[in-house]
Amino acid sequence: MYMTNHIERDRARFKKLVRGTIRSGIRKYISHGELIGRKGKDLVSIPLPQLEIPHFRFGEGRQGVGQGDGETGEPVALDPDGQGPGKAGSDPGEHILEVELTIEELAGIMAEELALPKIEPRGKRNITAQKEKYNGIANSGPESLRHFKRTFRQALRRQLISGTYEPADPKVWPVKEDKRYRSWKTTPEYDSNAVVIYMMDVSGSMGDESKELVRLISFWIDTWLTSQYKGVERRFIVHDAAAREVDPETFFHTRESGGTRISSAYELCLKLMRESFPPADYNIYPFHFTDGDNFSDDDERALQLLVEIVAKANVFCYGQVQGGYGAGSFLKLLQERVENEEKVLTATIQSRDNIYDALKAFLGTGR
Repeated sequence: MYMTNHIERDRARFKKLVRGTIRSGIRKYISHGELIGRKGKDLVSIPLPQLEIPHFRFGEGRQGVGQGDGETGEPVALDPDGQGPGKAGSDPGEHILEVELTIEELAGIMAEELALPKIEPRGKRNITAQKEKYNGIANSGPESLRHFKRTFRQALRRQLISGTYEPADPKVWPVKEDKRYRSWKTTPEYDSNAVVIYMMDVSGSMGDESKELVRLISFWIDTWLTSQYKGVERRFIVHDAAAREVDPETFFHTRESGGTRISSAYELCLKLMRESFPPADYNIYPFHFTDGDNFSDDDERALQLLVEIVAKANVFCYGQVQGGYGAGSFLKLLQERVENEEKVLTATIQSRDNIYDALKAFLGTGR
C-alpha cells in the first residue's frame, strides 16, 4: 500500500510538472501548430523537453571550480585553430519527451491560460446520453433490487391457487419462483448540442499561409467547443464568387481563384441553419475567415445577411487574414454596421503570432 501511494504521488507530481510546462508554452503551441499532426481520437501528444528532477551531478577528479592547469581567458577544449576536436561525443544530449493529454485536459489548460469562461448552452435536442430508468419488473435480478411488495403478492397468489393459504393463520412464504425484481430500461436523454459552421474565402487573393492560419485556429476552436459539449457537428463552406459546402479535407486544401462575393457564403450558412440546425435546438457558432476583399456591389447584401445570422447564432466570429493584395475593407464595414452588437466578435490575423489573441477574442465571452 505504501509503494502504491508513493507511485501515485510521483505520478501526480509529474503530471503537475507537465501541466505547468505546457501552460508556460501554450502560446507557442497555439501559434506554431506542433499539436495538429499529433491528435488522436481522444489524446493529443505534445513534444516537451525532457523533465528532470534537480539533483547534484559529480564530475571526475577532485579539482573544484577555477582550479587546474591553464591561464585566464584561455579557450577550453579547443584545438590551436579554435575549432573543436571533431570527435564523436560520449555524453548524453537533450532529449525530447512526448506526453499524452486528453482533449479535456488540453482544453482545461487552454481555458486557464486564455481565461475562458464556461459556455452556458441552449437547446436540449439531438445529442443524447444514455440513462437507465427503473420502470419494469423482471423474474430475475440481484437481491438488492428485489421488489418486496410484488414478491409477496406473487407468493400469496401462488398459495391461494394451490390451496395452501390458511386465513386463520395468514402466513405467506415466498419461494424462489415468487421473487420479482426491479428492472430498468435504457432511454435516451437529450443533451445540449452545438454546430460550428466554418466559412472561408478561397478566392485568388487567399494564399496557402492564410489557409494554414485558418487550420490552426480551427483546431483550437474545436478543442474548446468539444470540451463544452458532448457532441459538436462541423460544417465547412468555401466561397469565391459562389459558395458550396465541402468536406474538411477540401476546406483546408482546396485551391481556387476568381473574385469574392461574401454574401454567397452567408446565404448558404443561413440555409444550413434553417434546414438542419434550428436555433431553438442548437448552439450555433459561425466562423468566417477572409481577407476582406469583396465586390463593392455585394457589401450591402452581405451585411444584411450577416444581421440575420447574428440573430440566430450564439456568436458570429469574423477573422480577417492578410491576403495577397493586403487587407480588404469589409471588416471596417462590418464593424460600422454592427457597432453595438455584442454577439459579433472580430479579429485581425496577419500572422501566426495573432492566433492567440484571436482565440481569446472569439472564445472569451462564454456564449
